[in-house]
Amino acid sequence: MKKMIRIASRESQLAMWQANYIADRIREKYPDTEVSVLSFKTQGDIILDQPLAEIGGKGLFIKELEHALLNNDADLAVHSMKDVPMDLPEPFEICAISQRENPSDAFISNKYASLDDLPQDAVVGTSSLRRQSLIKHTRPDLIIESLRGNLQTRLKKLDSGIYDAIILASAGLIRLNLENRIKSTLDVKQYIPSVGQGALGIEILKNKSEIKEFLDFLNDEQTQTQVEAERKISKTLAGSCTVPMGAHASIKNNLLTIQAFVSSPDGIKMIRATDTGPCSEHLSLANNVAQSLIVQGAKNILGLGHG
Repeated sequence: MKKMIRIASRESQLAMWQANYIADRIREKYPDTEVSVLSFKTQGDIILDQPLAEIGGKGLFIKELEHALLNNDADLAVHSMKDVPMDLPEPFEICAISQRENPSDAFISNKYASLDDLPQDAVVGTSSLRRQSLIKHTRPDLIIESLRGNLQTRLKKLDSGIYDAIILASAGLIRLNLENRIKSTLDVKQYIPSVGQGALGIEILKNKSEIKEFLDFLNDEQTQTQVEAERKISKTLAGSCTVPMGAHASIKNNLLTIQAFVSSPDGIKMIRATDTGPCSEHLSLANNVAQSLIVQGAKNILGLGHG
């Protein structure tokens, strides 16, 4: 195997942490390999004045990294799995998914301890349609305002007093040693996380079988099972960041429990489904959950026609 590996990453502090985490694991496994991390500014990082749903979705966070792979400027790219589109273009594949961090959403506030403690008309910042619909469903009295930017930018906006509280992924705060900012975590059963939240994916070109074998040690089978199940539900429902939906798979005693929801943006129409079974049947279980949502009217809610 080549003695040099180049990792493509977004340039945000969190993305660079994630890329360097993978780089360190490669160095530990292969001490003789030179590993470098290259940062790229993506369209998702540049366009901050519009909701993601209006400018092309989460795929805007990975296109520049994929160009680096195609141009042979990098050997692999590290992504948050929640940012990876359900359908990757033909030359690419996710060859490994590393062990998952806490997948929950985090409640952050300088004045209040939890979402339940917020007074009527309190302002909550989030850029996610999923979080927006879940909050509106449980707390329709709150005011939801858009919140874009990297993690530090969002925290600064909270600290400036624009918001009473903001909702972020717990995983990013934990990875950047900002866990002390988390006032409480949202129950994943009620506030179902984004598909793949907390997991890191390694993207390569499909024809790079040598690199795939080289990186195989990074794959965590349990996390892979969970994320594949969640992504199966989203793909079956044609999910993206332009529709409010979430899915979360957990494993206990070798049994996989999958829960998912679909909602209208205002949180008024919300349907949920769950199923439990052997981990070996994770895709079948995911399909059961997706079909249950469809029977309940998911595709009507998502504007995809009858079902």
